[in-house]
Amino acid sequence: MGKIHIMDEFLSNKIAAGEVVERPTSVVKELVENAIDAGSTAIEVLLEEAGLMSIQVIDNGSGMDEDDALISFQRHATSKINNEHDLFRIRTLGFRGEALASIASVSKLTLSTSNGEHGVEVTLEGGHVVSKRPGPLRKGTDITVAQLFYNTPARLKYMKTIQTELGHTIDLMNRLALCYPQIAFKLVHHDHELLKTNGRGDLRQVLAAIYGVANAKKMVHFEGETADYKVTGYATIPEITRASKNYMSIFVNGRWVRHYTVQKAIIEAYHTYLPIGRFPIAVLHIEGDPFLTDVNVHPSKQQIRLSKEGDLMKIIEESLHKAVRVSMQAPEIMKKPKKQPAQTAQINFWQGLDYQQTAVEQFGDKPRPKTIEPQTILEAPQQPRYELNELDEKGFSEPETWEQIRERENHHAPVEQLQEVSDGEMSQPEVTTELQTVKEPFPMVEIIGQIHGTYIIAQSEDGFYLIDQHAAQERIKYEFFKDRVGEVNAGERQALLLPLTFHYSADESLQLIEHMAELNEVGVFLEEFGQHSFIVREHPTWFPKGMEQEIIEELIEQVLTVRKTDIKKLREAAAIMMSCKKSIKANHYLDKRQMERLLVDLKKCVNPFTCPHGRPVVVHFRTYEIEKMFKRVM
Repeated sequence: MGKIHIMDEFLSNKIAAGEVVERPTSVVKELVENAIDAGSTAIEVLLEEAGLMSIQVIDNGSGMDEDDALISFQRHATSKINNEHDLFRIRTLGFRGEALASIASVSKLTLSTSNGEHGVEVTLEGGHVVSKRPGPLRKGTDITVAQLFYNTPARLKYMKTIQTELGHTIDLMNRLALCYPQIAFKLVHHDHELLKTNGRGDLRQVLAAIYGVANAKKMVHFEGETADYKVTGYATIPEITRASKNYMSIFVNGRWVRHYTVQKAIIEAYHTYLPIGRFPIAVLHIEGDPFLTDVNVHPSKQQIRLSKEGDLMKIIEESLHKAVRVSMQAPEIMKKPKKQPAQTAQINFWQGLDYQQTAVEQFGDKPRPKTIEPQTILEAPQQPRYELNELDEKGFSEPETWEQIRERENHHAPVEQLQEVSDGEMSQPEVTTELQTVKEPFPMVEIIGQIHGTYIIAQSEDGFYLIDQHAAQERIKYEFFKDRVGEVNAGERQALLLPLTFHYSADESLQLIEHMAELNEVGVFLEEFGQHSFIVREHPTWFPKGMEQEIIEELIEQVLTVRKTDIKKLREAAAIMMSCKKSIKANHYLDKRQMERLLVDLKKCVNPFTCPHGRPVVVHFRTYEIEKMFKRVM
């Protein structure tokens, strides 16, 4: 007799469960996705001990009759696909037919379901049917999974704490609610309501339920379309960031997926708007022909392949960048609201949306303070002064006074911000102008002085502003250099009396020879000079004076480190590096003329509110908040 034999069905189901059912969250995911595929409009999930003790999922979907209920627990039983052609046009969340069989094989499961005409209740233990009887005729399905992994104790050893497992389930339910705002979701753990949505189809209200009303009001809508894909979503303005990429939710044809390239496109849309290591909150919906997506990659169905990926990434980056660009403004300093208890914060969020009296409205009937002239001018300590002449002769117009700017730009109106409306929903301003003409004007301010040789103080009728002088000049120089890197004309080159010499190893020399063309495009004109040596005979005239060799060395080092040159990124790196090298540092005192010139140049920038590294340039302290801190208003 041979050694090879067919495995027992129940043993094969347990093996399959190792891929499909990793933790309680996996069970919730499969059961809730089945409920969504069944056309449910309300889904309730009840947990005990984060699901290790009990998971109950109740829906009002189409339900099943007795025959379907029994066959559904057999492996590869599905109603989602009929032939191999359907595999390339999958429109449902489930299609493998493995979930129920795998879950039942490692738990004690009770199924009560009805299609409105016939009801049945089936009980299984370890995948074996132990009882079957008529059930209630309420249309829909009620599944209870008890004692998960009771017959696979080795799996229980690798479960995390109750809080960790519960956190995974909360994250999953939040994403499903964001994907299907038209479905009313409810998540309860030991009688504590952790999530509740009303299923009205308003994604903004779901965002408010999950991330809070304050954050939801600071999210902008974006959309774009190609011949094959349509993208829509919401993302936070650069003022609201998180330290993890986990707050970016990506949905493709109604399926939550993890996709590194799409995630990268979202981050690229915020280029120079976010500090290093900070990420936005974003919800992105991608719709396209199912033929262009391959979801049959992994049993978890969270990894997919996309066709025409380049076009999709481009429209995501462009549409989101445009929305974020229009929304840019100086961040405001406001007192943080008190945190609500976890179990009530999400229940009461509807009340927050109906709140009508904002801080500005409370202050609206009071006279605004007039702009005042400073009574005393404080002399700065004797410190080395910094002349703002680096860019004076390089493309900027003659200095203007604030009075001239005010007259020239009186017709500009600030971009509208999200306003609360009477029906409890947040309106989104319609942007009808092209991106290059829509711009949040830099606030018209009166310069008061400087503190610590680092921050410029200015005031307006709306309060006062702190401007980081180093970040401000970084932004000015970055936009100056960004326009010139890659367009090095013959007339913008300066010959060196003594060429600069650089020596590298044999391996590094081969890399540099291979990437000489890319280096030329950013102003590094290398020539071979003997064995493993190179010289530079000229450089662009706009390289910061005295730092030419350091800039060239750093650009070469970047090419050697990355080994795969992206000319666009290399140009960006060159512009950022040169803008940072000789910008004003801390403890450099400026006179009023220099401060005015700095703000005039800053006002001309496309984005005057963040430096190239994403740090804020301007911070706004509102008059109302100041008076509130001093108890002048209630």
